[in-house]
Amino acid sequence: MDEPAQAACPSCGAAGRPVADKTIRAILTPAQASPMLAVERRFCRTPSCELVYYGEDGRAIGKGDVPVRVGLKEREDPVPLCYCFGFSRADVRVELALGGQCTIPARIAAEIRAGRCACAIKNPSGACCLGDVNRAVQEEQEALQAEAQSQAHLRRTGIA
Repeated sequence: MDEPAQAACPSCGAAGRPVADKTIRAILTPAQASPMLAVERRFCRTPSCELVYYGEDGRAIGKGDVPVRVGLKEREDPVPLCYCFGFSRADVRVELALGGQCTIPARIAAEIRAGRCACAIKNPSGACCLGDVNRAVQEEQEALQAEAQSQAHLRRTGIA
């Protein structure tokens, strides 16, 4: 079933995900939250889009106006991945570089099972971060593999 037309981000045109009142209240300042709570609002998941939240009536909150760093929209460290337990993309890189494996997803999953997760409140998207964390781990593994292959090629050709 298609998303209703009003669900499209006014900046990039992608359909965002609905965001609960508790997320808006937790992330935004009271002055920002009040107008957004008056309408149905969504989180824009497009990394290159500057909007974070938008309402069905055209109200919008941009990345620069959100008091926390929105990991999905950040390009420079620290890029937050997990708002409940404080993991960043740099943490993933360090673990992979040191041991070739990343335990962060398993550690987060254990915390979720123990009931210590508050993604609906702490994560600007209002959703669980584990999918984003797993994607980041895969992207960082691929980047490390590509770098290793490039270095091996340079050694074979005598450039390095």
